[in-house]
Amino acid sequence: MGYWFLVIAIVSEVIGTLALKASNEFTHWFYSLACIVSYVIAFYFLSLVLKTVPIGIAYAIWAGMGIVLVASISAIVYKEIPDTAAIIGMALIITGVVIMNVFSKSAAH
Repeated sequence: MGYWFLVIAIVSEVIGTLALKASNEFTHWFYSLACIVSYVIAFYFLSLVLKTVPIGIAYAIWAGMGIVLVASISAIVYKEIPDTAAIIGMALIITGVVIMNVFSKSAAH
């Protein structure tokens, strides 16, 4: 169940981050509220994740996937196209998360 909660935490964090950009420094109330609610949901579900998944593994997945998803969606929504270095960096993040989950003895399977 922990990894399903992690998916909810990641999706909520991504929504919150995208809403943060759309809030225009918290001047648009709808996006500001969406940002706050999304982050509350994200941290709540991340706290549930930590009951069953080691914190290092959970945070690596949460942060890494958040970075990749926000950058990918921002390329479409906000036309913020990542350059080659950013794409390589994101590929390395994904590789690191996979290595931690497949080969680390600290990962909860």
